[in-house]
Parts: sequence; C-alpha cells; structure tokens
Amino acid sequence: MKPKYNRIIPVISAIAIQLCLGTAYIWSVFQAGIAESLFSGNHANAALTFSILLAVLSVGSTAGGKMQDKFGPRLTVIFGGLILAVGFFLASFATPSAPWVLWITYGIMGGIGMGFTYSTTIACAQKWYPDKRGLITGAIVSALGFGGVVFTPLVEWIISSFGDGIPGKGELMSFKILAMIFIVVCTVGGWFVKNPPADYAPAGWTPKNTGSDSVALMPSQVLKKPQLYLLTFSMALACMGGLMMIGFAKPIAVARGLAETATVGVFAISIFNSFGRLFWGFVSDKLGRKKTIVLLLGLTAVLSLCVNIAAGYMIYVLIACIGFAYGGFLSTFPTFTADLFGAKYNATNYGIVLVGFGAGAVISSYIAGYYKNIASTDINLMFPAFVIASVAAVVAILSTLMIKPLSIEKQN
Repeated sequence: MKPKYNRIIPVISAIAIQLCLGTAYIWSVFQAGIAESLFSGNHANAALTFSILLAVLSVGSTAGGKMQDKFGPRLTVIFGGLILAVGFFLASFATPSAPWVLWITYGIMGGIGMGFTYSTTIACAQKWYPDKRGLITGAIVSALGFGGVVFTPLVEWIISSFGDGIPGKGELMSFKILAMIFIVVCTVGGWFVKNPPADYAPAGWTPKNTGSDSVALMPSQVLKKPQLYLLTFSMALACMGGLMMIGFAKPIAVARGLAETATVGVFAISIFNSFGRLFWGFVSDKLGRKKTIVLLLGLTAVLSLCVNIAAGYMIYVLIACIGFAYGGFLSTFPTFTADLFGAKYNATNYGIVLVGFGAGAVISSYIAGYYKNIASTDINLMFPAFVIASVAAVVAILSTLMIKPLSIEKQN
C-alpha cells in the first residue's frame, strides 16, 4: 500500500531532531570548563555527566519505544524533546556546592529525553524505508553526528561571549540556549513524525520471505534470545574507543600543544562520525551487517593503539579516523537489530541493545577520566585507556561472530 503521505517528510523531521541530539557529542567543549568550575578539576567526575547521559539514553530508548508502540511516534518525540529541554535548562543552575545537579539534569533527564526521541525517529524511518534500511538509518544517525559540526561553533561562541573568562559560566549559559532550541525543533519536527500503515510497502518493492521482513519479535520474545545478549555485549565493547576520544578530543589536543586549534579535534570527530554513519550504513546494505561490524571493530582495535604514535597535527587525522569507525557502529547496530528481530518493535528492541552502549559509556568514560587525571602533566600517561579500548574491540569481534540469524531457529 502506498499512502498519500510522502515518506520523505518524517525522514526530514527525524534528521532535524537528530541534529539537536548531536549536542551529546560535543561534551569535550564543556569538559575543561565544567571540570574546573564545578568539580575542582576532577576530569573523571566531570566526564561522568556525559557518560550518565549516554547510559540513561538506553533507558529512555526502551521506555520511548514502548510509548510509541502505544501512543505513536509523534507524541513520544514531542514528550522526549520537552524532557530534554527542561533537563538542559535546569543544568544551567548547577553550582560547585551542588555539582551533582548536573548529573541529574544534563545526565539523567537529558539522557531520558534523548532516548525517547533517538530510537523512535530511527524506528519510524526504518518502517518507511524497508527497501533501504541501512542507508536511511545511516542518513538519520549521521545527522546526529553532524549535529556536533553545527553546534560546536555556536557553543564556542556562547562560551566566549558570555563566559567573561570565568570557567564554567559560558558553559552553563549554553545549556539554557540549547534548551530553547531543543523545545522548538522537537515540537515542530515531532509533529511530522508518523508511522506508515501496517501493510505499507514502497512501490516496486517486494518483501523477502526470510530475514527481518518475516520476523516481528516483541521485546518479551527478544529477551529470550541469546542473539540479544551477544549483540548488547558487542555494542558495549565496540564503542569504547570512540567514546573515549569524543569526551577528550579537545583536552588531548590541548595537552599536545595544539591549544589554539584544539576545537579542530571536536570538528574532526563530529564530521567523520557523521560521515561514517552514512558511509557504513550504505556499506552494510551491500556487505552485510555482521561483516561490516567486524571490519569496524578491527579498525578500532588498530586505531586505538595509535594514539601515542600520532604527533603534531596528525592527532587530528587519528581523531577523525576513530570517529569515522565509531560512527559506523551507530548506523549498523540499529539496523542489525532490525534484521535479527524485525522492524516492527525495533524502537524498543534497539533500546534494550542500547543498554550495552550505556554500560560501555559509563565504563569508558570512567577509565578515560581516571587516566586523564593521572596524565595531568604528561598526556602519554593516558595511553593505557586506549589499550583497554583496543582489547575490548578484539573481544567484541569474537562475540559478534557468535551471533547467528534467527531464520535458522524457531522464532517463539
């Protein structure tokens, strides 16, 4: 059935919303100022804000998936955008005497709001484009990565214009301004996000008789499948190298003597993170999800070991490459989830997989923050964190190879 509603409309709306969610990936712009002003210079505690947001995002994705199954994606996205906006606005009132406010508002509320909108927009677009699931997923999540490119200069300007040279002042002001942007974009964009009819199929496309197009497992069924736990475990380990670099790209560049151009590191990881999502989403349609993920894990394992080798401006090249590989995970894992368990309940099912992403975010952020504290006088002392990320990627290769398609099993 081909409805009158143009299927590109919800995709455009999803892209606009995902651009806003991309602010999660510019945390390194806030890291130094927040660490100094609110956490007495403790980088691990400051970075915990970022990792809490990513960890709670998985909870928000699961809850948002259930909500959109019952009430539809429009209400879910608007509600999620409201939570996100309120969380960021309240985060601007954090003080040195109560830095934990940042964890609750930016971290927990921000993560829940992002989760509601993140998985819901992805799942909605996948339903409109079953014929190009990998490509369309890559396009949408690449917008999230590109959000870092859009918002980095804006946030840098806010910090310099309103900060008055006082660490943390401009950062907190930026939270207020971002909150206003979120509530407008998510409300307007969310209004145009709707699911296609249940029997929808694009003109000229015939569903396959095997694979995800013949599977529609509910979360209660998916929880009984070993594939879910292998996939979740793989995602937890896969993203560690990229998350470490996202949180500390700017501080690492500054420590390498590149303070005047350190923001280039944020741009590099944002741009290539975005491009990687689109590129690897397209590749996975041709090569297959599992092979693409294994390839990306191999790249991550090698690149993470090169952090201490890159000298001068080559650090920016390395940051870009790590971001390029990391972006691929964020487009292939949601598509792999839909391939395994079906697209119908993918907002909730992928939300469960994102629990692994959240766990990896907390662990990697703590590890990177711990070694950054040790490396206060010598950035090379942070290298063990990336060795751990490399080993994690190798282990993830093994767990990914163990994932077998459901088509060869009983599906109930």
